[in-house]
Amino acid sequence: MAEGTAAVGFAAEERVLPEARRHEPERAALALEAVSKRYAAAVALQAVDLVLPAARTTVLIGASGSGKSTVLRTLLGLVPPDSGRVLVQGTELTRANALSLRRRMGYVIQEGGLFPHLSARENVSLVALWLGWPPQRRAQRLAELVELVRLPADALDRYPVQLSGGQRQRVGLMRALMLDPPILLLDEPLAALDPIIRVELQEDLRRIFRKLAKSVVLVTHDLAEAGFFGDRLVLMNEGVVLQQGTLSELVHAPAGDYVARFVRAQRHPLEALRQTAP
Repeated sequence: MAEGTAAVGFAAEERVLPEARRHEPERAALALEAVSKRYAAAVALQAVDLVLPAARTTVLIGASGSGKSTVLRTLLGLVPPDSGRVLVQGTELTRANALSLRRRMGYVIQEGGLFPHLSARENVSLVALWLGWPPQRRAQRLAELVELVRLPADALDRYPVQLSGGQRQRVGLMRALMLDPPILLLDEPLAALDPIIRVELQEDLRRIFRKLAKSVVLVTHDLAEAGFFGDRLVLMNEGVVLQQGTLSELVHAPAGDYVARFVRAQRHPLEALRQTAP
């Protein structure tokens, strides 16, 4: 273990893949090739190369302003790169095909990003309705999703203001999954929740990720949460990927001083308590 990391404790479990899966060639769900992005004088991404494997959970982690959310928005086609290219399941993302490729990706943000004037049912069904799904198909998919995310069925007819924070996040997840996309992108989906609800949703999200076996890209600033979810972690700073690997690799073999300092800063509460004990 690198110097200074011994004080960090994590509740996250390490991924142990079955032998057959461990040697299975990884397919790319998404990829960035030398992608750069600048906002006026601020550099958001610096020629980032990143391959995100299919049917795995990749977690982008870093401090505020590290570029992790810009990566997510670039993958969605919401932010066009200044240079480089984005590939979605092997197809280059362009202005012409952005809308069709975006339908292959579900997107979840903090608080679910729900439309306040629509009920939960209407929020979840909006795109399916626009695509012309018949009522029976929409109702069947809604019933499947209510069971999957464990949302009370009567919550579907409430408006976002009438839902708890955890329920809004579950509705946001349902909306992202409505079309059954192969890729799921989540931008700090649990950051605004209180600790008890957050832990409950962490457990439910991981269960859902494992059940559906989708290609998941999740953004967080919390290393323990990243380790809880991720098959692979990608640590970023100032628009650059500093290290990729498992939680164990980041903790025990940090690739540089910044990575070691980032790990040290993520002190586990029980470890911190032990350090303050007389």
